[in-house]
Amino acid sequence: MTAPGADTGGLATDVRLPDGAGPFPAVLLRTPYDRARHLPEADGWARHGFAAVVQDVRGRFAAPGEWRPYENEAADGAAAARWVRRQPWSDGRLVAAGASYAAHCALVLALDAPEDARPDAVLAAVPALGPAETAREASGVERLLSRAGWWAAHGDRRDSDEGALERALAGDPGLLRHLPLTGLPERLGRSLPSWAGLWRHHGRGRLVARAAHAGVPLLAVGGHHDHFAEETVALWRAWGGPSARLLLGPWGHSLVTTPGPDARPAHRLNLGELYARWARRALAGALTPGHHGALALGGADLWLPAATGGQLRTPRLVPLHGAAFTADPGRPVRSDDLAVPAPHASPSGRPPDRCVLATPPLPRPLDVAGPVSVRLRATAHTPSADWAARLVALTPDGAAERLAAGVVRRAEPAGRQSGFTVGLGRLARRLPAGTRLRLEIAGHHFPAHARNPHTGEDPVTADRLLASRREVDPAGVELRLPVLPSRPTPADPAEEILR
Repeated sequence: MTAPGADTGGLATDVRLPDGAGPFPAVLLRTPYDRARHLPEADGWARHGFAAVVQDVRGRFAAPGEWRPYENEAADGAAAARWVRRQPWSDGRLVAAGASYAAHCALVLALDAPEDARPDAVLAAVPALGPAETAREASGVERLLSRAGWWAAHGDRRDSDEGALERALAGDPGLLRHLPLTGLPERLGRSLPSWAGLWRHHGRGRLVARAAHAGVPLLAVGGHHDHFAEETVALWRAWGGPSARLLLGPWGHSLVTTPGPDARPAHRLNLGELYARWARRALAGALTPGHHGALALGGADLWLPAATGGQLRTPRLVPLHGAAFTADPGRPVRSDDLAVPAPHASPSGRPPDRCVLATPPLPRPLDVAGPVSVRLRATAHTPSADWAARLVALTPDGAAERLAAGVVRRAEPAGRQSGFTVGLGRLARRLPAGTRLRLEIAGHHFPAHARNPHTGEDPVTADRLLASRREVDPAGVELRLPVLPSRPTPADPAEEILR
């Protein structure tokens, strides 16, 4: 059935009801990605006994109004929640659910809406918590490629064009290198007025702070290879409701449909079945209080309790080359290329573009679970400098695989050595015996992140670039890995989520 627009706050809404007589508990999913694409998901909820309500957010697809990302979701969600609870097929109980932007919609309904409109449970998968969290790393460095792709596909338009950036890059492979970055809409050939405004958002952490005051159960679902993995874990840790569950697998942003290279058969879960079982228990108040869950150990057919964390170890690093290098934004180290240039200067006389260190081969398998970081003593000869660190596994058969990466921005007097830490995010991985770990320290991680122009100007509006001479003290480089005991405690993900 399709709900009358006026009764749902004027927004286009579809409803899928279970067979049989109601009333039923309901699931509300509000999306900017076309509610029609979510109807198979709604049918799945209905087969599990839930009335499934799917709504286009304001200004998208069939919903009237102006599309302003992140601005209207609490109010519009409240109108939808009140409408659901008034329906004869509703028993009054409501789960707010969604993935990515739709998870933001579910969370603001639970945390910002008036009490009478708030849901009874929240399911947030790969949550895009807000504009600042999606636009920047916690260190403030701009997430260029992912935001350019999202805004090109969905920004300032009623429908979506998923391939817009890919087509533009095919026509101009250097598209994201042009300056200033605020000129991207013109280069894409369409109006995109909200693009420049995106980068004015700096206030991260509002929803995580509000999560401490939550009053309902949460299920947070994420992937180790998702760029929002850190935010997913932070939300789970901060949640103050009666119960909080975390499921973190070896997946990308599309979860089980985008398994990482470290995914194994045990990591192939039926998420729809698990979601429905959790929702039933959450609405019945049958979940054990507290924070529980499961995280996959990539590279092994194994799940671990979500609270698992390793003991800090600092493997020995051997410097290979590039203790002195040049971070040149005109030829930045690329985030999409794991090849490392030869250790000597090129025939053109260019100096190295990064510092490279490596461990000896691992004598035995190593299980790593938790946040990874690198401590540095280093010098930049420009007053503004980004420091990017990338950890790569070199397997015994010669393959290179990205494990983790992070970037921080430093502003200090040029030429002064300082000590600082670069966070590389979370890792949950079994590394086979014989693996070597390669650590690269560079000045850029492009196009995943915007290039620091080294002039002190905002990287989004800068129109000129300078090269930055760097020195790294190899003796001051410390890779910090959270290593598990030789026999980590296994967990059943369904048991942990439903306990």
